[in-house]
Amino acid sequence: FQLSPSQINDILRAGELSHKILSFNGKNANSVLRFESNQLASNTPIEDRRSAATCLQTKGMMFGVFDGHAGSACAQAVSDRLLHYIAVSLMSRQTLEELELAVECMKPVLPILQWHKHPNDVEYREITSQYFENLRVYWQHLLDLDTEPGFSLEEAMICAFKRLDSDISLEVQAPQENELMRNVALQVAFSGATACVAHIDGVHLHVANTGDCRAILGVHEEDGTWSTLPLTRDHNAFDEFEIRRLKREHPRSEEKTLFVNDRLLGILMPSRAFGDVQLKWSKELQHSVLESSCDVEDLNIYQYVPPNYHTPPYLTAEPEVTYHKLRSKDKFLVIASDGLWEMLSNEKVVKLVAGHLTELDVQKPQLAFEKPVNLGYMHSLLLQRKNRGIASLDQNIATHLIRHAIGSNEYGEMDQEKLAAMLTLPEDLARMYRDDITVTVVYFNSETIENY
Repeated sequence: FQLSPSQINDILRAGELSHKILSFNGKNANSVLRFESNQLASNTPIEDRRSAATCLQTKGMMFGVFDGHAGSACAQAVSDRLLHYIAVSLMSRQTLEELELAVECMKPVLPILQWHKHPNDVEYREITSQYFENLRVYWQHLLDLDTEPGFSLEEAMICAFKRLDSDISLEVQAPQENELMRNVALQVAFSGATACVAHIDGVHLHVANTGDCRAILGVHEEDGTWSTLPLTRDHNAFDEFEIRRLKREHPRSEEKTLFVNDRLLGILMPSRAFGDVQLKWSKELQHSVLESSCDVEDLNIYQYVPPNYHTPPYLTAEPEVTYHKLRSKDKFLVIASDGLWEMLSNEKVVKLVAGHLTELDVQKPQLAFEKPVNLGYMHSLLLQRKNRGIASLDQNIATHLIRHAIGSNEYGEMDQEKLAAMLTLPEDLARMYRDDITVTVVYFNSETIENY
């Protein structure tokens, strides 16, 4: 079954999202110029999620990529909720008090985030009120601390990740009258998700990562070359730090069974994740929660206690936070789920984005031609355009990366037949050749960064 180039483009571009930061009086005070994002499903339905929002109380911007497993429920909940938890963690005591007062008096609440969403992004309106109630319990807890919350950004991100994971675990243990809420809580807790979130405020870039999504910076060096700066480590069996951490947290008798076939307890690739309570709770708690739920079969909940399950928890949602002070030579940030990194190296991704930036510069209409226009100059422009061919198709850089991830041959060249084949794989086969891919690329405003 052959796809035409336009059909290929329709499939690849369906999830495109881009957002340009508005400038005031021709000046753009934001260090983010714009961002472009896209995703391509391999699972049906897709298990990846993404989020982008402006934090209205702190003026920072946040971007998240979430890679779900055993279903999309956990990734969906984390993508809806985590940025709120981070935003609340960053609020001053006064702002938290105003929020609490508004809710108590049933007055309109200050908006916390301005979302930048794709029209197809899924939303479960029925459960947002429950989520809001639990977020409120969290900010009440922060107010009870008696001191000015005053978290550093790193502390706020760690606290938000851990608190949300704890809430996911508690929500499924709490008695629920509403059957829909009960079922959603079960699916969220017994599926899982890794998460990578960047917070950008002025020249301050923080990246919090749990699992094997990845964030890298593209750096334009003074000599004109491009280099790559990784901002995260993949939390899995190939990472020495993670192996040592897990060995420290469990008895020596379990050293040989912590990772089996490069998977945590022989089950899970990432060694940090939200949800996945079957690797966090005691066997007794798992049984008691599942026994009181009549529709575990219908909900597709994965019930399996691995061998050598002796000293839970084996899994944590605690993120590792990296801080980087932006420089004018830092041109863009790429955050993506492991579906991209399985196909393309960090260096290849930076090379593709940098090449695309050059492309767009060449494509910009020349405002003033020298008169008379030199024929040689016109000829070289046309040749450049011809040589670019397919490469100049995508306006959205995330689409360009996904196209190359699934359509490049072993020489790194675009192979149209391979691309068409990868997009028409039957559902049951697709997952063997590629994972869900989600990519967000954030471009920085070098001038603004220079002015800081």
